[in-house]
This record gives sequence, structure tokens and C-alpha cells, in this order.
Amino acid sequence: MNSIPQIARQWSCLLCRSSATTTTTPLRPAQSIIKQTAQRRFLSEGKPRRSQQQWHQGQHQGTPDQMKRIHEEYKRRNRSTAYYTISVILGTVAFSYGSVPFYKMICQTTGYGGQPVRAHGTSPSSSDSSPEDLAKKLEPVTTAKRIRVTFSASVSDQLNWKFTPQQREVRVLPGETALAFYTATNNSDKDIIGVATYSVTPAQTAGYFSKIQCFCFEEQRLQAGETVDMPVFFYLDPDLLNDLNMQGVETVTLNYTFFKARYDEGGSRQ
Repeated sequence: MNSIPQIARQWSCLLCRSSATTTTTPLRPAQSIIKQTAQRRFLSEGKPRRSQQQWHQGQHQGTPDQMKRIHEEYKRRNRSTAYYTISVILGTVAFSYGSVPFYKMICQTTGYGGQPVRAHGTSPSSSDSSPEDLAKKLEPVTTAKRIRVTFSASVSDQLNWKFTPQQREVRVLPGETALAFYTATNNSDKDIIGVATYSVTPAQTAGYFSKIQCFCFEEQRLQAGETVDMPVFFYLDPDLLNDLNMQGVETVTLNYTFFKARYDEGGSRQ
């Protein structure tokens, strides 16, 4: 019976010593914990960072053969870029010189952009190039109403010319030929070469406005102070009477604009 109390007292002593040991252990301050964590992080990140810097230095410090191959590769790429750039420049220059005659050919054939078409029968390669076919087109339709054709002119800011139509308007029948004149005066003290472009409004009439003779797209050289008359010989195709889009069109406007050609004072193309 006496053994049971003794065992109980021994267990109570063990519990007391355990609690005493636990309560007397001091807690670590929060600052020391943060400091130790920062030190461990610095030590863990320092080695990879230093090794990465050493790796980059090793990449830049290659052997002479490697550096030579790298320089050769860059030279090859630079040459290719230079060749492409020169090709683009040469192509642009060639296109700028060939654009005017190409534009003239397309617009005179299709009447695109309000450009008058080439007169029927004036091209040897056309299907209706015989004089008989042209004569049929040039027969005035006396039963039709006359169409009012007005004229306008303008000059580029870089060209010191005065350019005006001699008549304000003419009235023609479909198939009837008409002759009009423009006057150009060189107001500068130097010889200048100009080139004229033209258009017809409204746009649907361009396909029926046929020119037989005009000064458009041809270089016109005027001496200092010179004045010249420039003729325009044209007619309106009688087929316009069968076009529904031409119904109600009573006025057609022919406009010319002169630009300065790109020539130097000696007459050489720039």
C-alpha cells in the first residue's frame, strides 16, 4: 500500500522539474531571428550571383579564333544589309523614272483617274486603227444635245510660269472635233523645262474624252520671258450617248497642271 504513494510522488517531481525547465528557458528576441535569417539569405545568394558574373566574364573573354569567327559573322550580316539597302534605293529610282510613261500609258488606255483616253484610231496596234473606223467616230451626232466643255489651268509652286486657257469654254456635239489653246509664259530669267498632266471631270466622262493632239506629258522648254501657245485637239466619243452613267452630264471640265521637270541649267537630267 505504501508503494503507490511513493510512485505518485516520483511522477509529480518529474512533472515539476519538466515545467520548471521549460519556464526558465529564455525566448530569443525577434531582432536576432531576423538578423540570422538575413545572413543565411545573403550567404545562399552570394555564391550563385558571383558565379553568374564569372560566367558572363568568361563568355566575353573568348579565344582569338572564336572572336574572329564572331567578327566575320557580323561582317557578313552587314554586307547583306548593305546590299538589300542599295537594291531598294536603285529600284525606287528606276520606278520614279519609269512611273510617268507607265502612268501615261495606263491612263490613256483605260481613262483611269479622270485621264482622257487616246483617240480611237491613233494607235497602230489597236483593233479600230483603220481610218474608216476613226471616221465613223468623228461623225457629229446632230440629234444630240451639245455638251459644254470648260477649261482650267494651274501651275506648280516650283515653276515660275503663267499658264492660262485662251478660251473659257466650247460647246461640241458628240463626235465633233474641237480645237482649244492654252498660253504659257516663262516669267523667270532662266530657261525652264516643264511637263503638263491633265484630267477630266466628272470622272465617268474620261473614257469618252479622246484627244487627237495635245502637249500633255511632253517636255516643254521655254526660254526666259518666252510665251507660247499650246493646242489641244479633241472630240467626245458618240458612244457616251449609250451610257446610262452619262445621262444628265451637260458640262465637262478639262484641267491641265504644269510641273517643273528635274533638269539642271545645262539641260542634263538630274
